[in-house]
Amino acid sequence: MTATPLTKTPEWQALRGHHAEIAPLHLRELFAQDPRRGETMVAEAGDLYLDYSKNRLTGETVRLLCALAERAGLRERIEAMFTGQRINVTEDRPVLHVALRAPQETTILVDGRDVVSDVHAVLDQMADFSRQVRSGRWLGYTGKRIRNVVNIGIGGSDLGPAMVCKALKGAADQARTVRYVSNVDGADLRDATLDLDPAETLFVVCSKTFTTLETLTNARAAREWLVNALRDRWVPPSLPAGQTPVERHFVAVSTNAQAVAEFGIAPANMFPFWDWVGGRYSVGSAIGLSVMLAIGPYRFGELLEGFHTMDEHFRATPLDQNLPVLLGLIGVWYRDFFDAQTQAILPYSQRLARFPAYLQQLEMESNGKSVDLEGNPVEVQTSPIVWGEPGTNGQHAFYQLLHQGTTLVPCDFIGFCRPLSHLAGQHDLLMANFFAQTEALAFGHAHELPYRNLPGNVPTNTILATALTPGVLGQLIALYEHKVFTQGVIWGINSFDQWGVEFGKILAQRIAGELDAKAEPALDHDSSTNALIRRYRSVR
Repeated sequence: MTATPLTKTPEWQALRGHHAEIAPLHLRELFAQDPRRGETMVAEAGDLYLDYSKNRLTGETVRLLCALAERAGLRERIEAMFTGQRINVTEDRPVLHVALRAPQETTILVDGRDVVSDVHAVLDQMADFSRQVRSGRWLGYTGKRIRNVVNIGIGGSDLGPAMVCKALKGAADQARTVRYVSNVDGADLRDATLDLDPAETLFVVCSKTFTTLETLTNARAAREWLVNALRDRWVPPSLPAGQTPVERHFVAVSTNAQAVAEFGIAPANMFPFWDWVGGRYSVGSAIGLSVMLAIGPYRFGELLEGFHTMDEHFRATPLDQNLPVLLGLIGVWYRDFFDAQTQAILPYSQRLARFPAYLQQLEMESNGKSVDLEGNPVEVQTSPIVWGEPGTNGQHAFYQLLHQGTTLVPCDFIGFCRPLSHLAGQHDLLMANFFAQTEALAFGHAHELPYRNLPGNVPTNTILATALTPGVLGQLIALYEHKVFTQGVIWGINSFDQWGVEFGKILAQRIAGELDAKAEPALDHDSSTNALIRRYRSVR
């Protein structure tokens, strides 16, 4: 990193001057000046095609943004990540989610140990267990086949696998139910298990430390539900002698073997991962076990191959043709020069309904930072607020604001050329809306009645893929992972810690003890929190 503050660099100053020239221009003018920009302002990687022509920029903008990336040392930082350097400086860790999808012949060393071989050993363990469950060779405590899987986690241990499992529902075993529990609100667990037979249900408890308050609270409640239901049921003699209901119906994804054993889960049923994997980047690790149980090891392998395809593209492709880099730089352009505060993610696929929520965590937890790598206050705006909805649902909800509101909202439209269902005519209608919206947002519609006039000039990226397959989904997730990395490098922040989350957890544990106290505890919070706690205690 250069010692010169980002905003004082010649590259930043050049972009500032360039913005003054571009900002007054309408997309109609930019297309009139360069009628072929829809054919030239594109980039491809794997099965993804990016059209960024409907953005308020020119080829010169891209050149200047790439120069800013060079100044920030983006190429060097990419290589540092891929080679296992400790770029998570506040926790002194490597950042190696790319190792989770590296081919077996790859070598990535961390403290002299090849972590890729460790990754593939866990993948083999996951595959063996998944085949046992899916084939019916793994039986529950009463001898029944496992037909239901309930993943218990929170944050990255929930959002990633839940999103992927929904997205790849068409590739899943339709005879198996897979559900996700994350909220410590007891209604979440109750609703997930209400219609399930405990004798046919497997719980996957995901917690790196096996101390996460919400996850362990839900796991203990699930254990009580299961043990109470199976206590008096007949156990067939064919099962291994001495095994408990918990050993047959609970597995763990964790690094804390002692805590897992104390919970009652057999050591052989713990699937490890590593501290160089951040939760929001972990769906390709054992955190994705529930996904593998749903779609099988082969399709899970396709998902990992899709990740790796985008990893290689990100590492090797020139910046001006690099999909994650382009998305990241365009995001910087709007956030820091146009002061755009939000980013809409608009997938035209119902199966990607959870993708905007997944990206909320990926982007806002990674880049929602206000100090740089040196601990100094940042001089620029960092992560935008990320939100969105799938398909035409959003058109009948918030697109009115996109078209005629007063807030600038850059949008990413994600669509697929091939349908997931046999209703091909409906897919054509869906995609007609997809193309129409980006055109309408860009160019608007002049009308003599002011309330019917659409000003246009709303920037959009269009990401068009072949079909929502496991491989394509892997490419799409990695695209946004590396976009986030690119922006973090530009802003000079650490995208891989989340200290803002930790303090709230500490306070919650303290307050939980005060709520549960038999006698009125001495409260020393602020007057608002004290009064709220007292009121809660009096009426609960």
